Amino acid sequence: MSIAYSRLGPLLAGAVLASLASMPSLALTLEQALLLAGREAPNLMARAAELEAARQAAVPAGELPDPKLLLGLQNLPIEGQERWRLDAESMTMRMLGVMQEVPNRAKRSARVELARAGIDSAAAQEQVERLQVQRQTAQAWIVAQALEQRLQLFQEFYAENRLLERAVQARLAGGRGPSADSLAPRQEALALAEREDELQQQRSQARAVLRRWVGAAADEPLRGPLPDWPVDEARYRHALPQHPELQAFVPQTREAEARVKLAEADKRPDWSWELAYQQRDRAFGDMLSLQLSIDLPVFAGSRQNPRIAAQRAELLALEAEREALLREHALQLAMELAEHRRLQRAVERSQEQLLPLAEQRVRLSLADYQAGRGELSELIAARRERVEAQLRHLDFLEQRALVAARLHFAYANHQERDQ
Repeated sequence: MSIAYSRLGPLLAGAVLASLASMPSLALTLEQALLLAGREAPNLMARAAELEAARQAAVPAGELPDPKLLLGLQNLPIEGQERWRLDAESMTMRMLGVMQEVPNRAKRSARVELARAGIDSAAAQEQVERLQVQRQTAQAWIVAQALEQRLQLFQEFYAENRLLERAVQARLAGGRGPSADSLAPRQEALALAEREDELQQQRSQARAVLRRWVGAAADEPLRGPLPDWPVDEARYRHALPQHPELQAFVPQTREAEARVKLAEADKRPDWSWELAYQQRDRAFGDMLSLQLSIDLPVFAGSRQNPRIAAQRAELLALEAEREALLREHALQLAMELAEHRRLQRAVERSQEQLLPLAEQRVRLSLADYQAGRGELSELIAARRERVEAQLRHLDFLEQRALVAARLHFAYANHQERDQ
């Protein structure tokens, strides 16, 4: 089936979430689980806070530093009879001024670029985290729902077991068959109960995993079939470079490039100006001073150049990391596609051949047993194989859905949202 949750508008999403809150007994569908995870996952809250922090940090990126207030006492005599007197020396002044540092334009521009790239990087990381939350929520729901479907089969298994027990008792009452046959249905029921207990344990564990993403809603009944997202191999291979984790390298590369520019800007001089009012004794006139200072980066070989080289090396390392991650995802994609093809064939083979054959063997064994031509042990073995075939078929469906979910949230979901 096609999952359209990525196209839901904010109003529809809010309505669904409100309905979940007002109806605690509502069954939990996959779409609702994804919406709840997108609202309540602490991971997403953390990434949203990081994005807001990056936005706020970018506001002052291109601004000048705060001005500095200057207070001082100049030319105070410390020797002779006039020492420590403020009114004895004409050059003694009380000074009040302001000083402003002015980084060079290239440095301020690089800081702005770095801040903007930081915002985009935080947004990309939030998107990566959101897709991871959606993928893990979908997988948790799939595992939980597959277990529910397995457990539902046991009601049918127990009903058939009771029918078998009545048939065996009737056959024994007619004087046919050994008395030990009366124990076989009970032994089968015990084996079924043991298998059901294992599934109940797995069910509790699966609900605990789902609760991590959707909270208390994980305890609600699950509704809906296992998803069957279409797997377009050519499209997924084409979309490989747009994998969210690879796309996150785009703003990270811009950040690294901005740091290179920032390091290069250190080779250009910064400057500052200072304006001061100097008050002297009333017998002398007051004074006004204006001063400019300029940095002299004359030792670039031992200061600025090594920092520039270090930032360029960081940029090269980032490019190499992206290439390594691209190859890793290419390998994962090839393996996932191969696994999905295998599981697709397994589902079709199970649906078209294994299940019908297992059912046919049970019917034939039952007919032989009722006609006195077969043993009860053969019928029990045939029934056991049918149970295993039905459970194995659900295993194939679950595994196929899990692989399709990983592919969908890595290569299809973000494209649908962009469209």
